[in-house]
This record gives sequence, structure tokens and C-alpha cells, in this order.
Amino acid sequence: MARRKRADAEPTIFDTELTDMPADLRWREWMNRIEAVLFASPRPVEREALARIVGRDASIDLLIDDIQAGLVGKPYDIARIAGGWRMQTRVAYADAIHASKALRERAMDLTQNEVMVLVSIAYHQPVTRAGVTEILGREVSRDVIGALRDKNMITAGPRSPTAGAPFTYVTTKGVLEHFGLDTLRELPDLEGLQDAGLLTGRGDGERSGRLHNQPAYVPGTGTFRADDD
Repeated sequence: MARRKRADAEPTIFDTELTDMPADLRWREWMNRIEAVLFASPRPVEREALARIVGRDASIDLLIDDIQAGLVGKPYDIARIAGGWRMQTRVAYADAIHASKALRERAMDLTQNEVMVLVSIAYHQPVTRAGVTEILGREVSRDVIGALRDKNMITAGPRSPTAGAPFTYVTTKGVLEHFGLDTLRELPDLEGLQDAGLLTGRGDGERSGRLHNQPAYVPGTGTFRADDD
């Protein structure tokens, strides 16, 4: 009886070292790989993911620096977001992108009330709902906490050692991605937001809770657009 072909043949090994290439061409190929991954990903790409496609001794930071040098004068660039990198259009072209109406409107927005609660959690995490109420000086409803969890802005943290052991809340990487930040240290505090006029005094029901000096990110496109006045 004829022998069957092995169904579990070993997969092709992805060549990261590219030792058969001259050094300059090898570096260029690593740059191309990183740029391709960033272009294809709708979310920030972390260092460990990029390390899988280049040589073990290759510097991710230097490769990205060289890619960025080649993007000077282009309408897009690479930004450091949420501990990774994301390709995005430059703010100067936000109006043109918005005017084209080629992209879908943002699927998610935050009310002013949600932003104030979110920033309070970001600066005092892990913190309970009662703790946020104390910080803001007014009651924070379960509905607001639930809305922020549904939008992947916060998640449950460890239980508080206080009476009743209530849940605490902490922010997620969704906060960094939404506001275009690399770390929470870049997030202004509540007083700074209000003094700068970035957090307006409009009603809680209005969709007014963006950082107004940050272009709005359109998920899945790597594109930002300016807010409408």
C-alpha cells in the first residue's frame, strides 16, 4: 500500500536574521517589515510583536527612527501610543480627511461626566466608586461606571481593604489609545483640563468630553480628524 504523505509537515520557518543579505539591504528589509505591520494594524503594535520579524540583535528603536526619517514631508507618521507604535495621519490633514467623508464617524464618544470620572480613576487608581464620588464631590452613579467599562476605558481592580471590600477600578490601555497617549503621565489632571478649557462646562448628556487639543482617532484607520465646533 502506498505510503500517505505526512499531514504534519513542518511549517516554513520565517527568516528573521536574513544572513544571506548584505547589511544595508538587511536593514532596509527589516524597516519594510516593521512599516508593513504598523500599516496593517488598526491598534498600536508592541515591541515584542515587532521583535518577531527582525533579527535578534536589531534595534527596534533605531529601525523606527530610520522609518520616520523617510516619512518627513509625508501626510502620515509613526506615533508612540499606549506603549507601542501606531501609524497615523498628521494633524494638518485632519480637515481634509474629515471633508472627504470617506471615513465612518467615530463609533464611541465620552460625555463630560464620563471623562471627569475617567480622569479621577486614572490619577487615583485603584479607587472605588465611593472614592471617585469623594474626589469629585458629587455622586458617581453605577451607570457611569458601567458605561466606562462597556467602552473598555476601565476594568475591575483589586477589592478595597475597607468595610464591605468593594471593587476598585483601574484604567485600561483603551484610555491611552482613545486619547492618543503613550503613558498616563501625559494625561492632564482635572484642574488642568478645566483651566485650559479642554473640559467644557456643557451638560452631562452632551458629547463634549474629548481632550479638544487632541485630534479624534477614527478606530481601524490609523487616522485622526479635528473636532467640529
